[in-house]
Amino acid sequence: MKNSNESAIDSSSSDAFLSDLRALVAEAQKLLDASPDGENSSKSSALRAQFELAQAQFSDLYAGASKRVIAGGKRADRAIRDNPYQAIAIAAGVSLLLGVLIGRRAQ
Repeated sequence: MKNSNESAIDSSSSDAFLSDLRALVAEAQKLLDASPDGENSSKSSALRAQFELAQAQFSDLYAGASKRVIAGGKRADRAIRDNPYQAIAIAAGVSLLLGVLIGRRAQ
């Protein structure tokens, strides 16, 4: 299970990524609104640099998320294999609870 420090780091990195994407969109809008061709080349290079930075950050976030998902899947598999009867009981209990909740909602 993640501790609060890890979730704060994940949250701040995703917030930074979103702000970078917003900056990228703003730069793209400026590029489209630019009139002379001389200014266009400097704005397009700034836009390209921000796009490459956002792409690199997205790749890093994706790689980190992928590793965490794979590690979680392996932990779950190991726990199920170590305790098969408990896993079956938990799955049956969750299914029963969901069935009761869905049944109440349908009425």
